[in-house]
Amino acid sequence: MRPYEVVIILDAGLEEEQIKAVLDRTVATVKDGGGNPGKLDRWGKRRFAYELKKRWEGYYALLECSAEPAVMISLDRQLRLTDGVLRHKVIRVPDHIAGRERRPLTAPEAAGEAEPRDRGAYRTRS
Repeated sequence: MRPYEVVIILDAGLEEEQIKAVLDRTVATVKDGGGNPGKLDRWGKRRFAYELKKRWEGYYALLECSAEPAVMISLDRQLRLTDGVLRHKVIRVPDHIAGRERRPLTAPEAAGEAEPRDRGAYRTRS
């Protein structure tokens, strides 16, 4: 599982129950996918620096979680389709910042026998 941070900006005009329902559904999506939802930090209403979808204020929330990439793809899609969400951002936290060690190399990767990932037009001929 990889560490992620999800920032969600909800419409400030929503009722408290609606905001709670969206955030609970977000946490449930991570749990149902086998992830660890971690900490949900509610920042509350904040004023925007510029107008966003004809609004000047939004409700901010930050979810720190760890999950598989497929779970986060489904969460991203869910947030994109939810009406009360003005903006959201799913960010994968690098391992050195999350305090985790890097994944050890497998035997072919360590020996340099693994094929390169980039198979683009920049390969030179031998």
